[in-house]
Amino acid sequence: MLQDTVFSALPAAILFALVSSITPGPNNMMLLASGINFGLRRTTPHMVGISLGVASMMLAVGFGLGKIFLRFPVLYPVLEACSVAYLLYLAWKIGTSGAIESRKGTERPMRLYEGMAFQLINPKAWMMVLTAATTLHLSADFGTNAQYMAIIFCLAGFPCICLWAAFGTAMRRALSRPSWIRTFNIVMALSLVATLYPVAMKFFA
Repeated sequence: MLQDTVFSALPAAILFALVSSITPGPNNMMLLASGINFGLRRTTPHMVGISLGVASMMLAVGFGLGKIFLRFPVLYPVLEACSVAYLLYLAWKIGTSGAIESRKGTERPMRLYEGMAFQLINPKAWMMVLTAATTLHLSADFGTNAQYMAIIFCLAGFPCICLWAAFGTAMRRALSRPSWIRTFNIVMALSLVATLYPVAMKFFA
């Protein structure tokens, strides 16, 4: 019976992980910018941190964190406020970055632990794990279901986010001129701000 439950819901779980991981969001906008500014190899810790961070959140929700949000709903607006503030700060940092050559030795991509920690205030990451925990049932046990989904997010999601960093890396040569890289960084900063539209819509609903 357990195997039947897992296999019947597995295609939907994999599809959800693929779609939610590859579509634009704060993580992917940052990876795209990091790929072009620092290259794929230096961006790898950031990518691994994202993958491990989402998996850790999935496990945390499955083993009790989700109940805390249900008991204290005020945590949602607090989390959203922190998310908006930090994402705006990151957008400013990206938008004011200079040319690749002028920033060598002065700036760096996100480290693994920073990529993990960022997921705690990433609205899209919370949407992913909370939706997976409540609608995708690979097991009748909440904790076991979270473990399955954490594995799926790692296996299916990691290649998706790698594509964004790889695409940015491929654009490094095309955007070799300082004016082009500044324009690209501004566009990426505005795109990062645009990922906040689901939160912004709540204030105008």
